[in-house]
Amino acid sequence: MLTVHHANAFLVIAVCAAASAAAFWARWRGRAGGSVAHLLALAQTLVVAQVALGLLLLSSHHRAADHLHYAYGTFALAAVLAPWLYAPSDPRARLGWFAGATLVAAALAVRAWMTA
Repeated sequence: MLTVHHANAFLVIAVCAAASAAAFWARWRGRAGGSVAHLLALAQTLVVAQVALGLLLLSSHHRAADHLHYAYGTFALAAVLAPWLYAPSDPRARLGWFAGATLVAAALAVRAWMTA
């Protein structure tokens, strides 16, 4: 389980960074295709899976060396979920919110990886 958590951590960082870059590029161009939406959804799914794996590890008495690791994971999850509640209804502005939130999640995932 710990190996899967570590492997998924690299996926979370890479996919969140790629999804954020693709969303910012699509917002700048003024049109986003379905692939950008799918990439953002994949990034969100990986973050949720990473938190779930972390909770499974926590329930089996595996602890991180630094307690900030849990905060970074929680904040990354909150970052990818926040646009669903707070983003405006304008599609271009909404895409910007999702791009920014995914970038924040990537940065928090890097910090979580550094405190593991």
